[in-house]
Amino acid sequence: QVQLVESGGGLVQAGGSLRLSCAASKAIFYSNAMGWYRQAPGKQRELVATISSGGYTNYADSVKGRFTISRDNAKNTVYLQMNTLKPEDTAVYFCSGRIGSRDYWGQGTQVTVSA
Repeated sequence: QVQLVESGGGLVQAGGSLRLSCAASKAIFYSNAMGWYRQAPGKQRELVATISSGGYTNYADSVKGRFTISRDNAKNTVYLQMNTLKPEDTAVYFCSGRIGSRDYWGQGTQVTVSA
């Protein structure tokens, strides 16, 4: 069974930090790159960061220098360390992975940044 379970969201003041976790089933964790996406109210879902099975990372310009994606192969878990958070980072954050041509998504975790 393919599973992606996010945790770590919450309410934080601007300038603060949060770390999101995504626990993945082994099949999807090792299949392809893993990624974090976010969706703010009234907006389309957008890419935040991705990490390949070999550890190569890619970031949206809006989060470069503030967010760090990483993976713990022993725990089948992907992390998103978010620093210097801004109100515009407020969104539901989703973990995603792919097996073959099918994308899988977690249930999402809410991140709210107050001004």
